[in-house]
Amino acid sequence: MTSFSGYLPYAFALIIAIPFLVLLRQFVFTYIKLKEQEIKLLSMKSNSENKTQSYERMTLFMERMKPSNLIQRFDKDLAAHEFIFLTEKSINEEFDYNSSQQLYITKNSWKNIVESKNAIIGTLHKTYEGINGNATLEEFKTIFIMNYMEDDDYISKTIEDLRREILIIA
Repeated sequence: MTSFSGYLPYAFALIIAIPFLVLLRQFVFTYIKLKEQEIKLLSMKSNSENKTQSYERMTLFMERMKPSNLIQRFDKDLAAHEFIFLTEKSINEEFDYNSSQQLYITKNSWKNIVESKNAIIGTLHKTYEGINGNATLEEFKTIFIMNYMEDDDYISKTIEDLRREILIIA
């Protein structure tokens, strides 16, 4: 029995340490699990914010493409063909700048945005062909707006679709 008495303090320390180690292990695993949940929640929040910002940016892009906003751009002393060139260049540059937003927008909405962009550029060219280059810039702008109004209001429809989608996401 004397041979075991030397191990008694170690056995006592082990008996006291085991519950402490079990509790420490439980605490660490619970802490890790909570941190994983927090990271997941933050990434979901960040993704939601990215989507919201994308819809905002593309709505702004669509608003800027409305003919009533386009005709206010650039100098009034331009020729119609110069206005078309600068307007088309401006639209394409802004579209290219925002093209990464398609990662966060539904395929259908992105398709509508691209079609609206192409349609407004098409309306610019169709209007110019219709006047055969024989109009002042102010006359061109008036005819451009009239041509747009004769068509379906695709820009407003696209903006409305974007609004509906962001309400579903938010």
